[in-house]
Amino acid sequence: MRWNNIRYMYIRSHLYGFVLITFLLLAILLSVYVWFRPEWLDVQAVLFFMTTYACIGFIMSVYAGFQSSTGIKQRMDRLSMLIKLLSRGDFSARVEADHQDEMTGLAEDLNELGEKLQKQKDSIVKVADERAELAKSAHKAATIEERQRLARDLHDAVSQQLFALTMMAQATEKIFDKKPDKAKHQLHEITQMALQAQTEMRALLLHLRPVYLSGESLSEGVHSLIEELKQKCSVQFFVDIEDNLNLSDTSEEHVFRVLQEALSNILRHANASTVHVKMSVVDDRVFVHIGDNGIGFRAEDKQATKASYGLKTMRERCEEIGGDFSIRSREGEGTHIDMRVPRLREDIG
Repeated sequence: MRWNNIRYMYIRSHLYGFVLITFLLLAILLSVYVWFRPEWLDVQAVLFFMTTYACIGFIMSVYAGFQSSTGIKQRMDRLSMLIKLLSRGDFSARVEADHQDEMTGLAEDLNELGEKLQKQKDSIVKVADERAELAKSAHKAATIEERQRLARDLHDAVSQQLFALTMMAQATEKIFDKKPDKAKHQLHEITQMALQAQTEMRALLLHLRPVYLSGESLSEGVHSLIEELKQKCSVQFFVDIEDNLNLSDTSEEHVFRVLQEALSNILRHANASTVHVKMSVVDDRVFVHIGDNGIGFRAEDKQATKASYGLKTMRERCEEIGGDFSIRSREGEGTHIDMRVPRLREDIG
């Protein structure tokens, strides 16, 4: 590689010129010797002249090549250093263009490139700051919207049920002695309403559970959540999660949040006795299935109801991480949610 650098290329070019001139001069001397045969020109004189010329010419060619390449090599080194600085992100670096040749044009182009890259860097930083501010605003808006939804759910469901329980309890107290059979029937209804209110509260509290896995893997977080629900409700859970799902942290948290939303909807609306949760690896994706044996619904009608907010949120979370979301439900046949989420590419194989 050393013999191919710019300095040795210049020296070789001068030596090529020297060799060419040597042969040309030798040809001229031989022609004069053959045609005119002057007395002062003999073989010894030709050999002496050519030997002297070769020694001096070789030294001068090397020296001239070295000297003429010094300036161009220094300029090439400055351009090379500028390119290295630009590649490292130092877009403010510049090189002085003090000649009027092709390398000066190259230096000016590199300086212009550095200026454009600096402007693009400033624009990217500005956009990143703006996106960070928008993300904060969106997070704040989403938090407020979620709180408002929970407040509406508490008012529409639990608060009204508690009010009805109070009214029925007061009415039952008044007729307890006079109409014991009717009072017993109302007590049964009070018990059912209390159980329903309790289920609603558990589902709403599930929304308030920390969204982040707090260092746990997705599998560990799901099992912890299911064990917690098993202790608080009578629903049977069947969980089947493969090892090595290889999802990014963001994908794991989104899948976990979708699972929370789905389980909350099942507890509140499905009236199910069994729930199946399955996560498996299919090719380069993770397949997630959440199904129940509840009352089900007509999907085309559900989208127009208040509960469709949760389904919309689940779909948006799934699509945000590049996944596919689908839901199947029929009245009396339960509800089934399927997701396919991309795995980490470097871990596939």
